[in-house]
Amino acid sequence: MSARARDVARGPAIWMLALAETLAYACFYYIFAALIVAWQADLGWARTVLAAGPTLSIIIAAALAPVMGRLVDAGRGPEVMAGGALIGAGALVLLAVSETPRSYLIAWGVIGLAQAACLYEVCFAFLIRRLGDHARPAITRVTLVAGFAGTIAFPAGAAMSEGIGWRGAVMVAAGVAALILLPLYVAAGRVIRSAGLPVITTAEADRGALARALTRPQFYLLAVIFAAVSLNHWMVVNFAVPIFLDRGAGEAMAVLAASTVGPAQVAGRLILFRFEARLGTGRTTLICLAGMFIGTGALWLAGLAPWLIFVFTAVQGGAIGVMTILRPVLIATVMGPGGYGAIAGAIQMPALLAGAAAPLVGAVMLAGPGVPGLLVLSLVLVAGSGGLARVVLSLAASSGGASR
Repeated sequence: MSARARDVARGPAIWMLALAETLAYACFYYIFAALIVAWQADLGWARTVLAAGPTLSIIIAAALAPVMGRLVDAGRGPEVMAGGALIGAGALVLLAVSETPRSYLIAWGVIGLAQAACLYEVCFAFLIRRLGDHARPAITRVTLVAGFAGTIAFPAGAAMSEGIGWRGAVMVAAGVAALILLPLYVAAGRVIRSAGLPVITTAEADRGALARALTRPQFYLLAVIFAAVSLNHWMVVNFAVPIFLDRGAGEAMAVLAASTVGPAQVAGRLILFRFEARLGTGRTTLICLAGMFIGTGALWLAGLAPWLIFVFTAVQGGAIGVMTILRPVLIATVMGPGGYGAIAGAIQMPALLAGAAAPLVGAVMLAGPGVPGLLVLSLVLVAGSGGLARVVLSLAASSGGASR
């Protein structure tokens, strides 16, 4: 089992999933940011109406996360992801022909279903249930490639909206989802299943696993940690440029620094990929949270030395990039493999909702106490997450869970 799982974790199926996740994020997630300027210019709707679309999709994805997790637990992971690609393609067609805010929001609601079915959480759950201890290197490979989804989406969206209009750009995304993304999910699932790897847990172990998890304090602690990390990251990153300007950076420096967050995520994952055999899950989690605290501290001090904004983007980007990989592994480590899909989906609901609320929280903080107040909140969220993570790892160790 171990040798076969290791071979699969390094094999072509994982790279197919990596490409699939890259395209899924580009088509179903980053498409809003890539095309919002074109939408504003053509549709003339209020920015709040446009922003309500992706917010609605995230809320729907959060609500459906446990349901999708249960389907993965039932052994239907590849079918769920393939179905998400097909549903997403249809939703994008609906988005492309939208003429009113109502049809626009309906399209985004269906995109939320596609997000729930084929973004990271379902993919990671499938890999963990099939590969066990070898899931982390496989997840690392997936995120290394998928980290470039925004890099693809932004220039592609700009070029296509300029050449064939935003409606044509969205139709191209629909075609990519139906003709490339769907076959990739089907092929990767077939290859992994044909390897003959047994599912890590049994149906008996899965039965009632979520109900049992709800009685354990670790479940709620993990949910709070991931929600706090998500709120902190997106609260700051969504307003990175105005925050950097407030810290004394010039506009060119602020834009340049903001653009390095994505590459820093990939760099963090590369470092983990290089040293994954030496760094345990628990220790790496604490290192990432400490790094986020240091990064926010550097952003505070950037008022005296503006170049410190690059320290923030490097550390914050690298830490959140690694946390993306650690999150599913930490859940499996602390909560156990039984019913992983349903448990992970439920734990992730607050984090997804926190990410959706982050722009509003950031806007309120900037309008009230300003950048200093926002940075204080950031420090509190990260420090609290670090303290709770220590408690979770201690409970896991005392109950026989591996905190490696």
